[in-house]
Formats: sequence, C-alpha cells, structure tokens
Amino acid sequence: MNWKSINFDWNRARSFLVTADERSFLAAAKALNLTQSTVSRQVAALEIELGVVLFERVGKGIEITPAGLDLIEHVREMAEAAVKLSVSANGKSTDITGRVAITGSEVTCAYVLPAFIKKIRKKQPGLILEIVSSNESKDLRRREADVAIRSFSPKHPYLFAKQVKGMKFHLYASKNFIKKNGPFENKNLISKMPIMGTSDNAKWIEALKSLGLDVDESNFQIISDSHLVHWNYVKEGLQIGVMPEVAVKDNSVEKVLKSLPGIPLETWVVSHRELKTSKKIRFVFDELVEFLNACD
Repeated sequence: MNWKSINFDWNRARSFLVTADERSFLAAAKALNLTQSTVSRQVAALEIELGVVLFERVGKGIEITPAGLDLIEHVREMAEAAVKLSVSANGKSTDITGRVAITGSEVTCAYVLPAFIKKIRKKQPGLILEIVSSNESKDLRRREADVAIRSFSPKHPYLFAKQVKGMKFHLYASKNFIKKNGPFENKNLISKMPIMGTSDNAKWIEALKSLGLDVDESNFQIISDSHLVHWNYVKEGLQIGVMPEVAVKDNSVEKVLKSLPGIPLETWVVSHRELKTSKKIRFVFDELVEFLNACD
C-alpha cells in the first residue's frame, strides 16, 4: 500500500461525514460534541487537503457539492470500519463476517467438508464460504483460495501450513460387485479385478503393491481424473475403487478384503500470509485443523 497517498486527517473527514448527514455545521457540532466553528474549520481544512469544495452555501444553509457526493460513500465506509475497530478493540464483538474461500479435492469438498461447514455456520452464520473444488492445487499466493487442504507441505515462505491427522484410503466396491465377483478372501483374487484408474496410475500401482497386491496397468480398465466420476462408477458396480474412509457414508458399498490396511495420505491445512491479519481466515483455518484432527 502507498501510505504517502493518504494525505488527509480522519477527524476532518469525520466532520465532513457528520455535516453531510446532519445538513448543517451546527447540528454536526452537537452530534460530535464540538463547537460549530471547530467543525467548520475542520471541513475547510479537509477541502484544502483534498483540493476540492465539499459544501456550498445555499441561502442560510449548506448543500453538498458533486465532488462531495463522490467522496461521501468512501468516508462512510471508513467510519463503519472505525466503529468495527473500536468495538473489536473493546472486546464487544465476537461476530465474524465476510467471504472465505476453501479449496480441496473433489472428494474432500463433496464428502468431508459438509459436516465442517455445518459446524462453523452454526458458530459464525455471517461467514460466506466459497468452496473451490479442484483436484489441482490452487495458488494461494494469487488468492485463488484462502485456506487449502493438501496432501503435501508447501515450500513457499509466504504460505503457512499445519499438518493434521492424515486420511486413510481403502479399497471399496458395491455390494453387487462383491456378490458377483467375490467373496474376496485373499489378495490374489483382488489382484485380478478391474480397478478405477487415473491418467497417471503410477502412484496407485505403487500404493497397492505396498499392500501386497500384484497389479499393473492392465487392472485399470476405466480411467477418470474426476474423483466424483470415480466414486459413482464404484457405486454402480463397474469397478473396485479407492476412497478415504472418513468420506464413505454409503451403505451400498463395502470395503474389499477388510483385513487390508489403509493407504495413508498426509494432510495439511494451508493458508497465505493474511492468516496473521485476517480474523475470518484465522477462524476458518483453526476450526478446520480441529475438525480434521477429530475425524474418524
């Protein structure tokens, strides 16, 4: 911010606003508990500072000029911000308002976050929550989102992150799929089954092999990078798929070979540097950390 461009006195701007609202220097003076001459001098000094005429004489009264009308709403916003500052400083306000954008994968936004949104909406109904669902990492430094849920720790010094309890992914299939192709009592049978894939299956092959499953590219017969498409195809009985356990609330699916351990995935809550100066972003960040750590 160019601080040198702020070249006026707030007290004078306040006198201008109250005079415009009260429509006379005398009424403004009473409202501000000042003398009429003081209010008049402050408005005149503001006119000199800004280089504009704010009021003109009309008979025995005054009328705001077009230049004054152009400025009045800006001053009114300043006054409202000043009132909020005073109230907050006095510890009288606990309300948090405004827009906060949260980003995460499709699975996280669609299946994990709803319970979180319900929780903080009860606490702070004045918040406007924008959910940015994307399987690509949004750039927090460019304000594409304010708070992110990620599977990796950021490296940029302007980003702040806190690691939370990681999610565990499990293999799932519809009950009809299991009835038709199972029961899956050993890993060998699972290794022969079709599994939902993505455009890059290398990480899933590595993860599944770590569970003792002998899989390769031939297992991935349907491919989609959309998590929601992936999960719906699993529910329709087309393939076996993976899903974080915390997100599964559908009775039409079951874990495949329940003795298999889950696939762990690191989880981080990340925000940009306004985390330190914005009460609403700090609130959402802290609440999200608490919520994810409590997820079963």
